[in-house]
Amino acid sequence: MLESGCKAVKEGVLEKRSDGLLQLWKKKRCILTEEGLLLIPPKQQQPPQQQPQQPLPAEPAAKIKELHFSNMKTVDCVERKGKYVYFTVVMAEGKEIDFRCAQEQGWNAAITLQMVQYKNRQAILAVRSTRQKQQHLAQP
Repeated sequence: MLESGCKAVKEGVLEKRSDGLLQLWKKKRCILTEEGLLLIPPKQQQPPQQQPQQPLPAEPAAKIKELHFSNMKTVDCVERKGKYVYFTVVMAEGKEIDFRCAQEQGWNAAITLQMVQYKNRQAILAVRSTRQKQQHLAQP
């Protein structure tokens, strides 16, 4: 996503529940853009505040998971427990990905807002495309 020139809207750490038997919470460095969410395993060598701001993550691409808004259905199941907000990203193919973050970070709201804006942009482009085709067909 960042390769296509999308700027980061929000950066920080989210905890993602693993798919394994134990379903442990694993910290992921996240970059939210206008196109989706990048999940990057955090660097073990440097604390987050000392990491340089990079347009592209330095980790190998195989470790980076991209959740593109075109494949995202909803962000739901928001629950507040203790200091955490728990939420689920539902993908178009039905896969559910569970996340949690500190309440004050507002990741669920930021992801939802960006997803809605993305879907609105796509709908506007589709309407414009349809109108252009209709106008082209109406011309003699």
